[in-house]
Amino acid sequence: MNEAAPAPLPDPVRIGLVSISDRASSGVYQDQGLPALKDWLSRALKNPVTWVERLIPDDQDGIAATLRALVDDERCDLVLTTGGTGPAPRDVTPEATLAVADKVMPGFGEQMRQISLAFVPTAILSRQVAVIRGRALIVNLPGQPKAIAETLEGLPRAAPPVHGIFAAVPYCIDLIGGPYLETDEAVCKAFRPKSALRVPRTG
Repeated sequence: MNEAAPAPLPDPVRIGLVSISDRASSGVYQDQGLPALKDWLSRALKNPVTWVERLIPDDQDGIAATLRALVDDERCDLVLTTGGTGPAPRDVTPEATLAVADKVMPGFGEQMRQISLAFVPTAILSRQVAVIRGRALIVNLPGQPKAIAETLEGLPRAAPPVHGIFAAVPYCIDLIGGPYLETDEAVCKAFRPKSALRVPRTG
C-alpha cells in the first residue's frame, strides 16, 4: 500500500520591512513600526520568511533608493513600509514609492482608508499607496502599530465585516510571478479564485 506523498512545504519568501521616521532613525525614540510589522506577519504567514529590515529618515531620495535596493538587490517579494504618509511637509513616502513604480495598485490605498474611516474621520488625510516594481509588491502602511494590524487584518467582527488588505496580497504576488504565500486563517484568510489554489481545499 502506497503512503500518501507528504504535503509540499510552503515556499520561502523574502520580505522587506521599512520604518520611515526622522526621530526614530536618529534615536530620539524607539522605533515601533518594524516590530509591529514583523509581529503581525509572523503570525499571519506559514511560509519561512527571510526578513530584510531598514530604519530610515523621511527623505524622498533615500526612501526611493531603499525601495529599489530591497527589490532589485535584496530580491524581496514583498516590501511593507510604515510612516510618512500624511500631509505634513516631511511626509514623502508615497512620492518615493510612486517614483520606483512599474504599476500603481490604487485599490490598496482605497481599502486602507476605508478601514481607518471606521475609527477616525482624519483617515482621509492618509496618502498610502501600493505599487508593483518588477516581481515585487510594495505597500505603504500607517505609522501606528494598532493601525498597522487593523489595516492588514481588517475588521472581521464588524457588521458588516471589513476586509483587510492582506487577504489580497498572496494572489497579487501569484500574478506577478512571486512565491505562493500561505496564511494562518485564524489571523488572515487569503483569497484566491479556485483556479489559483495550489492544493484544492475542502470544507
